[in-house]
Amino acid sequence: MSNSKQLRAGLIGLGSMGRHHARVLAGLDQVELVAVVDPMGDKNGWAQGAPVLSTVEELIELGIDYAVVACPTALHEEVGLKLAEAGVGALIEKPVADTVEGSRRLVEAFESRGLVAGVGHIERCNPALISLRKRLEAGELGEIFQVVTRRQGPFPHRIADVGVVKDLATHDIDLTGWVTGQTYVSIAAHTIHKSGRPHEDMVSAVGRLSDGAMVNHLVNWLSPLKERFTSVTGERGTFIADTLTADLTFHSNAAVATEWEALQAFRGVSEGDMIRYAIPKREPLLVEHELFRDAVLGEPADICTLRQGMRTVEVATALLESAESGASVDLMTGAFAGHGG
Repeated sequence: MSNSKQLRAGLIGLGSMGRHHARVLAGLDQVELVAVVDPMGDKNGWAQGAPVLSTVEELIELGIDYAVVACPTALHEEVGLKLAEAGVGALIEKPVADTVEGSRRLVEAFESRGLVAGVGHIERCNPALISLRKRLEAGELGEIFQVVTRRQGPFPHRIADVGVVKDLATHDIDLTGWVTGQTYVSIAAHTIHKSGRPHEDMVSAVGRLSDGAMVNHLVNWLSPLKERFTSVTGERGTFIADTLTADLTFHSNAAVATEWEALQAFRGVSEGDMIRYAIPKREPLLVEHELFRDAVLGEPADICTLRQGMRTVEVATALLESAESGASVDLMTGAFAGHGG
């Protein structure tokens, strides 16, 4: 790397994600993990030997270039604003904040000061999705018709403050926009509450993207089967990404174009070849940290911006509004429409 500067980084929150951030930060080239903030201390020894402080103010006083914010979602806005006011960059765990308004305040705080800030939408660093995005950008699928995601598994006991939409569906909302390069124009959803908690445990959503593609998301934390499935279907076939194993496969549509024109009235596509791609599999969290470090160093790096993170919170909020109202939400205007709309 051309830039040899050593960055001083801090970490806020030593929970189930924070401990992984600490591990990666402690071994990251050109970065020194200066200190960790957690009012609960470090009873599990996760801080990698870094001093453990009880407040964000103490961390700021040590003089840092950026901080990773891995405290509960409800605290993201308060912590982020303190960092922005102190001129410190921030990599904030997803979702960026628990409300659209909070997300917007964070965007304004960091952008107005010209600070580097990003959101930890880790799926952007999954090898299968990186490969899929490159292939879609290169036009390998032709026109995109549909994106389908399934994200399910047992209840994660780390989560106390949000439901399945903000904890898990935000991954799918962000990755769908990122791999296709499209934005959501409408969303309709149903949710179920089954675990006796105040938040939803299951969601089924259907939406439309800006270039006309249809999207379906099924998300729950009530299934003993752990699944992380993304499929993109278009003119030339279907890509399937498994982000648990980081595998990407392509099922090609064998119907040739000339035959297709004549037969499409009465026949679907025919089954073609299946290709499994060999992909170098680096740890997504390490890739995310390298990209953010490079951005802080002023190098070009494809990080998830706070503005993109805010858009994901907008879609997630619309999804919950739709489930409550029984109507489809138009994301261009914010208006409700009938479920057929």
